[in-house]
Parts: sequence; structure tokens; C-alpha cells
Amino acid sequence: MAKKKKMPHPGHEEHLCYLENIGYLRSPELLEIGVDRKEEYKQLVKKPKFFCKKCGRAAAHEINLCEPEKL
Repeated sequence: MAKKKKMPHPGHEEHLCYLENIGYLRSPELLEIGVDRKEEYKQLVKKPKFFCKKCGRAAAHEINLCEPEKL
């Protein structure tokens, strides 16, 4: 049984930095079977209202950032 990786804080699996780290947009396995997550990702960053003080990414909702601050 695979050990579940500990997240740095609750909700981290929804953050843009985590999605980037796991290859959300570039997963060869998903691309191979025709799954393209670009449109889903675009919805997360479309019309940003917040930016992350930690990594600088921008998102529509603060839930998708580790250290959100309103733009």
C-alpha cells in the first residue's frame, strides 16, 4: 500500500503550486489517453482576484493558493 504524502497544510491538494508539482498540465499518461486539463486549469486562473505571496501565482479563488492576498 502506497503511503499518502503529508501536505504542508490543509487544502494544499487544491493549490496551483501543488497541481504544478504533480504535473497536472503535463502528465504524459493523461495526454497519451487524450485527457487535456488545460481548460480546467484556465478556469482556476481566469479573472484572477488573488495572488499567492509565496509563489506569485494568480487565481480566481483564494482556496487555490497557499498564501493568498487580494489583488
